[in-house]
Amino acid sequence: MKTIKFTLTIFLLTIIVGCTEKIKKSSDDLITVDVTKRDYPKKDLILQDFMDVEYVALETNDDFVNQGFVQDIGKNFILVINRNDDGNIFVYDRNGKSVRKINHKGQSGTEYTDILGITLDEDMGEMFVNDLFARKIVVYDLFGNFKRSFKHQDTDRAIVYTDILNYDKENLMCYDYLNKKTSFFLISKEDGSITKEIEIPVKQKLFLRQQLKDEVNDMVYTVSPGEYSNIIPSKDGLILLELSSDTIYTLLPNNNLTSIIVRNPPIQNTEPQFFLILRLISDRYYFMETIKNVYDFNTKDGFPRSFMMYDEQEKAMFNYTVYNGDFSIKKVIYMDMIRLVNHEIGYWYPLEAYQLLKSFEKGELKGKLKEIASTLDEDSNPIIMLIKHKK
Repeated sequence: MKTIKFTLTIFLLTIIVGCTEKIKKSSDDLITVDVTKRDYPKKDLILQDFMDVEYVALETNDDFVNQGFVQDIGKNFILVINRNDDGNIFVYDRNGKSVRKINHKGQSGTEYTDILGITLDEDMGEMFVNDLFARKIVVYDLFGNFKRSFKHQDTDRAIVYTDILNYDKENLMCYDYLNKKTSFFLISKEDGSITKEIEIPVKQKLFLRQQLKDEVNDMVYTVSPGEYSNIIPSKDGLILLELSSDTIYTLLPNNNLTSIIVRNPPIQNTEPQFFLILRLISDRYYFMETIKNVYDFNTKDGFPRSFMMYDEQEKAMFNYTVYNGDFSIKKVIYMDMIRLVNHEIGYWYPLEAYQLLKSFEKGELKGKLKEIASTLDEDSNPIIMLIKHKK
């Protein structure tokens, strides 16, 4: 699945017929977050105490030099691209050994002009390339052979698929960034038709971004604080994050929605707005942040953040610092750099080779990470840290 790029302003129109989910409110388990509050008691945590960690060294050779931008991970394969939009798709096996490089960037019907994200369906041996510029999804097998393509569905509301998750054998789960009514959809893997709408109640669609209009050049400049996920797998189902809603819901396997987090004050009543983002969910902790929707185009400074964590065991909110237990020093894990993968893996976190080499030379590494670092040089591809739910 993939997170949002906010560098485009696109206006699209479309029509949808759908169904409404049953919404059930949780009882005493509902978490309330004051989005204006910054200071809580402090708690230090070791990541390995509540999540399992695995390291994958991506093989580096003449054809496989990349930035290690992970798109999806299955039981057998890892899909990686670069951030420079060169069109390359690097296929690795699950141990990080290079398998093949694919590039079908182009203008034809069997190619893509841009890669916003890639979703892997390992059971069917397919990958779904989300081409945002062309508003289509292109499907290839894992050898790079074209199989089919389909457009983002047109409705009477703007459609721009950003997050895409492998939902089941027949469907993908999509988040539509611009849609003002229904943001979450199930679409057919065969033709892209909408098979189900999941409606999150909102009064008005709001956006975590700031815009500056250049009247002279007839341009609109858009800035945002970066990437986050709107669809987050959890042990109970899929957490659906709609920033315009005061409530965060979980979509259960029976297709009912249950509320898990409510924000206060309501998003529609705050100016400037404070948006609530989820980063990582474990069996015990909810790691989240609030972002104030302000930006100064002159100083290029803005979107101040506050980081907090809810502890389900203590039923309390904390400020936190999370450390990587495979360092002998206090090495911080920055939660806003963690990226979602899928149900099975959880999350991934990038570790640059040159930084690991410095830590290795200083004797700061332990265990498997130390072993991997001993084989690296400064030009090695990044090491991928997989952060998995404990079994």
